[in-house]
Amino acid sequence: MKPIFVAHESYQDFVLTQLKKHYSNGILTLVINDWPIITKLWISDLSYITIFLSDTYSIKGPLPRDPASMLRSYLLFLSTNPTIGITKWIDQLHRVPLYAILSGFEPGDVPGVGTFYDFFNRLWDFGPDNIKPKAKRKRKKSKKKKLKKGEKLAPKNPGIVGRFINRFLHRGAKKKDLPADRLFEFFQSQILDVSANLGLLGNRSSISVAGDGTPLVTASFPRSKPSCDCYAQGIAMCDHPRLFSQPDCDSGWDSSREKYYNGYSLYMISACDSKYDLPLYPRLQPASRHDSVSFVTGSIEFAQRFTLGTINRFLLDAAHDAEAIYELLDHQGIEPFIDLNPRTKENFSSEGDIKISAKGIPICPIGKEMKPNGYDKSQNRQKWRCPYGAKAKISCKKPCSNAKYGRTFHTFSKDNLRLFPKTPRSSEKWKLVYKRRTSIERSNKREKVDYHLEAGRHRSTKMWYIRVYCIMMNQHIDAWYSVKKDSLNLSEIIFNQVA
Repeated sequence: MKPIFVAHESYQDFVLTQLKKHYSNGILTLVINDWPIITKLWISDLSYITIFLSDTYSIKGPLPRDPASMLRSYLLFLSTNPTIGITKWIDQLHRVPLYAILSGFEPGDVPGVGTFYDFFNRLWDFGPDNIKPKAKRKRKKSKKKKLKKGEKLAPKNPGIVGRFINRFLHRGAKKKDLPADRLFEFFQSQILDVSANLGLLGNRSSISVAGDGTPLVTASFPRSKPSCDCYAQGIAMCDHPRLFSQPDCDSGWDSSREKYYNGYSLYMISACDSKYDLPLYPRLQPASRHDSVSFVTGSIEFAQRFTLGTINRFLLDAAHDAEAIYELLDHQGIEPFIDLNPRTKENFSSEGDIKISAKGIPICPIGKEMKPNGYDKSQNRQKWRCPYGAKAKISCKKPCSNAKYGRTFHTFSKDNLRLFPKTPRSSEKWKLVYKRRTSIERSNKREKVDYHLEAGRHRSTKMWYIRVYCIMMNQHIDAWYSVKKDSLNLSEIIFNQVA
């Protein structure tokens, strides 16, 4: 039957009653480290999940477990014991009454393993547990080139980013339903919206975001089994497809660990203006996919789904330094802040005696970089002046202009979006904005190190998406706690009633 809606206030009353019952006799006690966990769940209203998943339950049948309690329990699991599995977590719910109470269960009456996985299935708005079919032909092993530390694997198909983006710019892209859409819909309406109202995402009318990919190791080797009985018949080698346990994964290069790995490439988009480095949108890609290719699909999907504000800036590293990416962001009305990939160190010629450096900065006739002198929005051009010019004086020994403040030069963004961005890379404003790009790396670090993302022993894309999204929820809840903990004296509210 349909689950019964339990308001968040009722959950808070339940917690007070149960803590008074089990922790006021002196046998069980609360320590200082318990209070942050109690407070985080106390301020997190997750009751809407019951209404959100109501259509996935049948009218008839036994009364199901409260979906909000199931979600709280999984979030609590990721906060306290992320390196163990669901089976061992259920053991913890039996052993530690506090965990059961904070989840919303009475001690001794907790759900089983099957109940948790039934709940996970309702969060997954897709039939199969994986996106690709399990049956596929095994690739022939090829010699893999070991790269240097920090060196990224080059795209398999050069020019594929340009082809993808040109197709999008000419034909457009219809919004396609994705398996993780149900997860993002709940995450955006119940988690991101709260963070936005608290001002944790920055100004809604001008949000800066950053994107980057990070390796997500799922197994040491790809596992598969034959779909035929050729080996039993004495045929050692056959061309039949094999059944892979993780069909959406493949092999990629991890530049930080300096080794190849099997798994996904997690492409994450986060809010740059947030001092808490809060994540906004995840996309699981094959490990072999280059970050620039992952950006194309991830950014378009994010733009089609994000409704809480206007994206004004996109901060990306040098792996995204492709002309087509600048064109895509310009088409979306987003200003790109992308570090240059030093493909060439030669200067480019322009009309007259001014040359353009590989960084897009005009070089005056004596070989000095010119200084930015404002941006003309009406004509979409950047003004540059003589490096020796200051106000009405010029200190150049060989001036190339009769102007009082020296030679001026204009660069137009339409001529080359990559070399001539709206905000010059040599300006202080560009440096001030771009230094926030590292927020995406800190966000990824929290997911992989603090919340042990890779500790999950899952064999399906479904479970990896659920684990990623719930870790992201915990990141936002941690930020809510940091904002509210000083104004909310929860220990007085609860402890006085427990004592």
